[in-house]
Amino acid sequence: MRLKNLKILIKNTPPKFVFEEVLIKEVIPMIDSTYRTIADRDYRAMAGLSMGANQTIRITMNNLDKFSYIGGFSGTSNYPKSDKIDRETFMNGIFNDGNNLKEKINLFWLGLGTKEPKPFPESVGAFRKMLDEAGIDHVYYESPVTAHEWLTWRRSLYQFCSVVVQIYKINLPEDKNEIS
Repeated sequence: MRLKNLKILIKNTPPKFVFEEVLIKEVIPMIDSTYRTIADRDYRAMAGLSMGANQTIRITMNNLDKFSYIGGFSGTSNYPKSDKIDRETFMNGIFNDGNNLKEKINLFWLGLGTKEPKPFPESVGAFRKMLDEAGIDHVYYESPVTAHEWLTWRRSLYQFCSVVVQIYKINLPEDKNEIS
């Protein structure tokens, strides 16, 4: 009898990444229906800080039909590991085809404070090296004399948004004469 109850409990367990499912199926459609957005991957960005950077990279890479601007502040999806990343196995091999990703990603942006504690610099460094080996262009920003803190993330957000807006303006459809 106990084993049967356990099977029922397991069947009713939510998916591992519930946040991703809710974001994609509920939050984004609600935003697009409520606010004046351009509901297109070429005009959608996602960024996160620390563990949120890990989530951001995982969610955006799993949903490249929804996002083309990716920002990670003080974190990457290989955290806390700093060893060489095997593109064949890491995140189900999504970084293995760099040429395909280069066409899908308008901006891959990483930021880090120069005084971040271990293992952040090493982990981000390993991730950047993997991107370089795959031929995936990315922007890297270092916030001077800041650690794993709000000032690092405020500066990173400012720098990330500045680049996103510049790219948006270049790619804005002709029927949209301004970003509002």
